[in-house]
Amino acid sequence: MSNATPNGPVVLDIWCELQCPDCRAALDDLHALRERYGDALELRLRHFPLEKHRHAYAAAQAAEEAAAQGQGWAYVEAVLARTEELAARGEPLLVEVAGQLGLDAEEMDTALIDGRHMLIVDADQAEGKAIGVTGTPTYMIDGERFDGGKSQEGLRSRIVEIADRLLGR
Repeated sequence: MSNATPNGPVVLDIWCELQCPDCRAALDDLHALRERYGDALELRLRHFPLEKHRHAYAAAQAAEEAAAQGQGWAYVEAVLARTEELAARGEPLLVEVAGQLGLDAEEMDTALIDGRHMLIVDADQAEGKAIGVTGTPTYMIDGERFDGGKSQEGLRSRIVEIADRLLGR
């Protein structure tokens, strides 16, 4: 990996919530960043389910199960594309999306019942609160926090600026 930093890729943490329309809107920026940097920029999904969204906590656990089955981002994007449907249908939609992506839907259902990923979601949320995350999406790169829940205007260019500097571009 010739274009990575000596310590590996630059990490962009994204505090996200799968029932959040603002997070769905942020996907364009994430696709552009992924296209620009490839493996030199690691997009790391962090969970920050908001209490106002009833199915967000289950969706965060489902995303972790999808990641465990090797399709984390594909799953996240598929669920974000259906935020209204998630609001209406909840967990049955989460299991259905898993099946549509070729994941083990039965295992997804079991994971939601047994809560095996709750600790990861809770830890992300606690860390987010500790660094001042209040809404989603919120980005953190090189110690700088950007709140995309208020406005995503200009955020991608700021992230690009920092990533370019860190990657020596």
